[in-house]
This record gives sequence, structure tokens and C-alpha cells, in this order.
Amino acid sequence: MLERTSKEVDRRGFLRLVGALTTATAIAGSVAACGGPSSTAAGSASGGDAKGGNDGTIEAGISYALSTGFDPMTSSGATPVAANLHVFEGLVDLDPATREPYPALATAMPQQVDETTWRAQLRSGATFHDGSPVTAEDAVFSFTRVLDPANSSLIVQFLPFLDTVTAVDQNTVEFKLKYAFPLFATRISVVKVVPKKVVEADQKAFDAKPTGSGPYKVVEATRQDKIVFQRHDAYNGPRPAKAASMVWRLTSDPTARVSSLVSGRVRAIEDVPYVDVAGLKGKAVSESVESFGNLFLMFNFTRKPFDDKRVRQALHYALDVDKIVATAMYGNGTASTSYLQPSHPDYHRAATVYGHDPEKAKALLAEAGAGGLSVTLLTTNTGWVNDIAPLIKESWDAVGVRTTLDIGDSSGQYKKVDAGDFGVMAAPGDPSVFGNDVDLLLRWFYGAGVWTTKRFRWAGSPEDQQVRGLLDQAARTADPAARTALWNQVIDLVAEQAVLYPVVHRKLPTAWDDKKLTGFKPLPTTGLSFLGVSAA
Repeated sequence: MLERTSKEVDRRGFLRLVGALTTATAIAGSVAACGGPSSTAAGSASGGDAKGGNDGTIEAGISYALSTGFDPMTSSGATPVAANLHVFEGLVDLDPATREPYPALATAMPQQVDETTWRAQLRSGATFHDGSPVTAEDAVFSFTRVLDPANSSLIVQFLPFLDTVTAVDQNTVEFKLKYAFPLFATRISVVKVVPKKVVEADQKAFDAKPTGSGPYKVVEATRQDKIVFQRHDAYNGPRPAKAASMVWRLTSDPTARVSSLVSGRVRAIEDVPYVDVAGLKGKAVSESVESFGNLFLMFNFTRKPFDDKRVRQALHYALDVDKIVATAMYGNGTASTSYLQPSHPDYHRAATVYGHDPEKAKALLAEAGAGGLSVTLLTTNTGWVNDIAPLIKESWDAVGVRTTLDIGDSSGQYKKVDAGDFGVMAAPGDPSVFGNDVDLLLRWFYGAGVWTTKRFRWAGSPEDQQVRGLLDQAARTADPAARTALWNQVIDLVAEQAVLYPVVHRKLPTAWDDKKLTGFKPLPTTGLSFLGVSAA
């Protein structure tokens, strides 16, 4: 990668440029309200002073509005997924900070009966927020509704190995697999157990105001304002609520989010603007955690010239990612050398690494007959992505690709994507909120789901079939080394094809008042967790 330079755009000049471009593209950007619940007012919680121990209220600044509902079968928005960590339990859950599995509703990790049979025992005395007991029937229902094609669950793509789920008795669940799957005990954490009677009575009401068995229950949720939680007093699991209530302030304005922490209105904030991290020293604790979360380029495979991998590769080679990291991210990122971030335990350096090489970019464009290319770059108005967009334009303009920015709300931009009305998009992605194993991370974007069929529209191509074939082969492979070798082949293939591929893996900056929160840890995923955290 070429030596980094910031002569063309220093930090102050860059920030002025961001402001100008954001204003100029406001009309071109599609600003649409996020989908999801508009309001479910059913009580409130005071933001009064914490009393310590199991009392007090934890207030937090969250960077995203409610873009989807809470139903864990279909929820994909950053905020409801983070909220669901506190509201629902799986039989097995992943620790939000360490990503290590632990038995949640199960009394212990699932036990293997034979090669394709597993059993899990439910925790005695577990209840949902409405007071009803959690039963094996509820667990079976939770899995079967995910597996039902009619429900179009986002989670089903992570469970291709699962055949049937049955109740052995009131507290025992049995799983029959289509084939032996070594990652079973951890993977079932993607399914959260929901109350069958409540969901069947009114799924839409459940989606807007969820009922789970977790340590906190939602009592109010307003799409662009706040989520209010209260402690589930009957909770008897491993992660009890250590505060009486929580209020999550949905504050998309990063300046307002930082101000709310400094003023003491909230006790923790996610997604600290990179420009503000240093300024928080002495006022709050801040920490940036390396994550899988990334900014990716996604191309419409059905639109010329983006069906030619040389064009896709050229636009990657044109990017000065070192400059992006230094100028827009203040060092809080790593240029992608793989589909996985370097800190991932299964990191593999891809055979194709896109260093900054403008001459190679020009040569590839010429070879593909795409000289003089004009593109409209669709991107979201997420703060840190907004900061990067002008530098992508600068890099592409420098190799003769005339670039127009179309910046807008994520919901509106993905409506364009799903309609096929785009050529290339730059957007944030982080499926690690669902799990951290390589199979899951790859299947989110490259499995037989919405991304390959409706977004980058790669489904059915020879390369798509090769990727899914390798993933399925790896899923059936018991030997860890052989399985890893197959995953590495997939990583090499998706890097070479670059139809959806990371530009940079980011560090997630979180800040909190350690004098008012005890036990808080920043996460390597989008969102905040207050499991095991008390209001000091």
C-alpha cells in the first residue's frame, strides 16, 4: 500500500468538506423514516439519580432509531437487536463482550446424544415477562417458526443443519440434525425463546412491545425518541438486572450524544465520533474495540459494468484506505486484508489484498472497457460513513471515475437497493451481533438469503454456487483444520470477486461514566450491553 498522505485534505479541511457535501447531497439522499414500531406507550421510568445496588436508572445514548421491530425472528436493526440482548434469552447465549457461549435458558450447554441428536434442559422456574412459565413447547415453537419458510426469518440461513425440534417433556428439548454440525451448541444462540401464546395471539403487537424471559422488559418504545425498560423481578437466570430500570435515548445526532454524556444526562454512549474521542479524556472513560464491523462496497451484479470483476476490483484498488483511516477515522480502523478483521481467531489473509494502486485501477478499467466511467455512490448518512464518503469520491475521481454521492437514511437507501435501483453502495455491516464463527459471518452476506438474491443479486452465478458449496462442505466437516481450510477458500474467493467486500474494519468507540456505572464493558459489536451492570 502506498505511503499515506493528507496534503490534499487535512483534518480541519476535511471536516469542512464533509459538512459541505452532506448539505449538497441532502436533496439527492433519500431520507425516509425507518420501519418498525412508531410508539408503544405502556408506562415510563424516571431518569432520577441512581441509588446503587439493585436500584436506580441507567440512561444511555444510542445512535440509531428503531428501524425494525423487536421480534427476534426478523429483527435486524442495530438498536432492537441490542435491546433484545436484555429482553430475550436463547437456550444458549453469547456474552456480549467476550462472545463466549454460556447456558441461558438451558441449565447447561446442550448435550449430544448421538451424531445428529442433541438435547437441552430448561432452567426450572423461568418465566416470561407476563408471568407465564417458559416451557419446552415455547422453545420448540421458537425454533419451528424460524424454520418455517412462510415466516421469511433472517435467522433461518444460519440453521441449514437443523431438521426437527421436539419437546421430550415439559423441560426438555430435542434437536434432530440433517447432518452432524460441530458448531451446534453455540449456533443455536441465534434463536431466542418467545412465548407461543403471546406471539400467536398478535404477532404485530409482540413485534412492537416484546415479551421475553430476559432480565429487563420493554415498557415503552418510541421509534426516534427512547426505549424504556424495567427490571423483570421474577428473572432467575445467570444475568439478573442490577438496576431497577433503563432509558435508552435514541440520539442519532453525534454532537448531542456526546453532550448528553458530558452533561451527565446519560451514563454511556455508543458510536462516539472519532473526532471527539480525545476530547472526552478526563470527562469520561472511552475505549475503541476492534470489531468485525466494517464499511463495505456492494455492487449490483446485474448492472453493467459492475458484472465485470475487473471494474469492481479497480474501484477497490483506487481507494486510499490508509488516508480514510487516518483522516476520517482518526486511526480507529484497519484496512481490510481479509473478510475477517485481524483480531478474529480464524483470521486468514486473503489471496487478493486491495492496496492503494491507482495505476492498477486505471489499467483494470481500461481492460474492462470502462474508461471514463461515471458512478453514483449510494451511501447511508451514518456519522462515520458520512465522514468517509468524500474520500471515496476523491479516490475515484483521481482515477477518472466521475463520482456523485447519494447520501440518505439507511431505510430509504435500502429501498433503492432492494428495487435494483443502484450500481454501487458503500454501507456499514456487522452480522457479528448474531455470532462470531466464520460460517455465520459468511452466510449472512453470501448464504442463500436476501443479500445474494435482492441486494447484490449474485444468486445463481457460478461463483455464488461455488461459495455456498464450500460453506456447506465446511459445515459438514468435523476436523477443525480441514474446516478452516474450506473457509479460507471462501474468503479468497469473495475477496477476488469483490461483489460485496469490506474496505475497512472499524474500531468501535464507546464512552461511559465509570463513577456512575459498575461492571460496564464496551462491545466488539454495534450496541451497548448492561447485563451485569449496576447504577453506582
